[in-house]
Amino acid sequence: MVDVGDKPVTRRVAVASCSLHVGGRLLRLLRDARLPKGDALTVAQLAGALGAKRTAELIPLCHPLALDVVRVRVALPRGECAAGGALRVTCEARTQARTGVEMEALTGAAVAALALYDMCKSVDRDMRISDLRVEHKSGGRSDPRAEPPPPLRPHDESPRREDETYAPTNFMHF
Repeated sequence: MVDVGDKPVTRRVAVASCSLHVGGRLLRLLRDARLPKGDALTVAQLAGALGAKRTAELIPLCHPLALDVVRVRVALPRGECAAGGALRVTCEARTQARTGVEMEALTGAAVAALALYDMCKSVDRDMRISDLRVEHKSGGRSDPRAEPPPPLRPHDESPRREDETYAPTNFMHF
């Protein structure tokens, strides 16, 4: 794990999304809430929130975070699409921490899409999940409102003695 102990606690926000491509019949069943397994959209929202909360258990070396809020939304394509369309799954995660919440937002969106896939696979075997990505993040070093990181110390240019060996002193990154 990366040592984040010296980083300041800041408000962190991340939004991630992905797409679930479905056929026309499934899209109609989702709109009418008539799936054989039940209300897939609500199950997806719950699964996404649970996935975001359990990110540190699923992703090795990911810091466990106390999330302030997780919001999962599933947007159906507009209009009548006989051929189907792409549902947009979005997950927003917020916290006050020393490290970002991108992984929590990504995991939440992915797990929500997987839950939808599971709920709908009996109706549409040709579904596919695509375009998982971080859409927005704020807080921490990459945030323009945040303080700049401290400068790095200059490189040591002093000559090495013959009886001296060199080994990196920061073993944390090996």
